[in-house]
Amino acid sequence: MRPMKTPQYSINRRTFIQRSAHGAGVLAFGRAALDFSPRAYSADRAANPFAYEVEYLAKTDPALLKYEEVRRFAVPGPEPRRIDIGPGDRLYVATEKGVNILDAKGGPVGDLPTSEPARCVGVAPDGMVYVGLRDHIEVFDSRFAPAGAWQSPARKTWLTGLALKGSDLFAADSGNRVVLRYDRSGKLNGRIGEKNHDRNVPGLVVPSPYLDIVPAPDGLIRVADPGRHRVEAYTLDGDLEFSWGKPSNAIDGFCGCCNPIGLTILPDGKFVTCEKGLPRVKVYQADGTFESVVAGTESFPENARRGSARNPSDGMMGGLDAAVDSQGMIYILDLVARDVRVMRRKG
Repeated sequence: MRPMKTPQYSINRRTFIQRSAHGAGVLAFGRAALDFSPRAYSADRAANPFAYEVEYLAKTDPALLKYEEVRRFAVPGPEPRRIDIGPGDRLYVATEKGVNILDAKGGPVGDLPTSEPARCVGVAPDGMVYVGLRDHIEVFDSRFAPAGAWQSPARKTWLTGLALKGSDLFAADSGNRVVLRYDRSGKLNGRIGEKNHDRNVPGLVVPSPYLDIVPAPDGLIRVADPGRHRVEAYTLDGDLEFSWGKPSNAIDGFCGCCNPIGLTILPDGKFVTCEKGLPRVKVYQADGTFESVVAGTESFPENARRGSARNPSDGMMGGLDAAVDSQGMIYILDLVARDVRVMRRKG
């Protein structure tokens, strides 16, 4: 494993909350990046002829759009946050009231009520459902009956992503900037992504409560490191093998304060990334080479608009999440519009 030399960052809890309260509006580009109307753009230019021009970033080159929308449906529950797909291509959407279970066309299948807002969800091949609340995980069996709750791992825990692989469950704790490795009984077996000079692990940079993970076919765990604008590959024991991604305004990079915020994988091993601020969904090859755009910023005008957040007390106020079904269809969850768009590869 080669050394990874990367600038270090630090952030306290107050800054975490302050930044997350801005949600999709926290961008280095300022308000022009969040208001794409000609009037607003012209007014900005008239007031400041040196204004940073970012209007072009909201327009996607049609040649890069390799997917088409085949259907769209609303999420029943309020404040959706994350989406996962389980056996039979059922959709599981974490919301303020619990988890909505839908069929592939958006029809209701069931609900998993929780006492606190559900912030993320992961579904095992056997149908067991794991729901991440803010500081702990609750479990439901394949018949949607409660099957227990796991102890909170730390005081500042803020869960934002769950993923399952074999007998392991991985939980993204954005509050402590770490990925927790559990077994299916709830036993904590490891920590991934923590700063460790001896192992050449620089530590995750998480300016706001967006942290996601996905297991890959090569046996490594991919972690979306939003503050470094990249995706990192770790062994199950926590060794950082390599990373890809770069901060850039160009379509092949990640822009804003902290992206990507969502990560999933296609059946052929390509990765799907989600961004906030300038909301967009893209596809990268397994080695991190940019391939195509699933949906650009112009597809999510409400999400991109400044002030679109509904709940200032919750860091998960904007952006997108995605999941992939057994046929390679991409389901995009719009946290602001509160709907799911089903995207199919063209041709």
